Amino acid sequence: MHLHVWRLLALLPAAAGWAWAAQGGDAGVAVAASVGSLFALMIVSRRRRLDRERVIDTAPLPPHLHAELRQRYPGLDAAACGEVERGLRQFFQCHLRSRGLVAMPSQAVDALWHAFILDTRAYASFCAQAFGRFLHHRPAQTLGQDAARNDGLRRTWYHACKLEGIDPRAPAALPLLFALDARLAIPGGFHYLPDCRLVAAAGATGVHCGASFGDGGGGPGDAEGFGGEAGSSDGDGGDGGNGGGCGGD
Repeated sequence: MHLHVWRLLALLPAAAGWAWAAQGGDAGVAVAASVGSLFALMIVSRRRRLDRERVIDTAPLPPHLHAELRQRYPGLDAAACGEVERGLRQFFQCHLRSRGLVAMPSQAVDALWHAFILDTRAYASFCAQAFGRFLHHRPAQTLGQDAARNDGLRRTWYHACKLEGIDPRAPAALPLLFALDARLAIPGGFHYLPDCRLVAAAGATGVHCGASFGDGGGGPGDAEGFGGEAGSSDGDGGDGGNGGGCGGD
């Protein structure tokens, strides 16, 4: 049964209870019915969230996507393409969990996402099941001096870390999305290190550290300074950020 129908059914006890109270019945019945309906709506919302998470993790992607990725990056083997696909699924999970815009931190994952988008029928069907709406692509933005401009990537960092049990403020490792380009030696890829001290010690340019994503305070409604709330049941997509890539909304 469609979830919208379940929502309506969950509200029926409350409607019936208040109708009973309006006709002189016990108001306590109406209150109890309302509490029951609220609990039922929470269950429906939780079920929807779990269904969408499962779609993101398990729905098969079009089989030609890996071949197109290898055309872009001939050095990738089948195992590496599988890693990039896992990175794309992680990005989609970050989008689902964020109430604000999210940004893409990996060139390799972005290439796979582009290939998926071009298979318009398959991509639209996936988005409908995973997000309840179409996840659009937005162009990249580089790191800016204005902290609010970097919120998209900071949200992605926060949720990717949470998905892997990493402390986003004191990371001991990088989440997959932020590690892939360096791990796979992607030409022109974005490189990150978990510890800002390692970046300074390396003296490298174009390398970013994950721990810095919590700086800047974020915008209104941010999650611990990472530019977006955690735990939304229906995320929006997003904007670009530090180290670039692309975002979706």
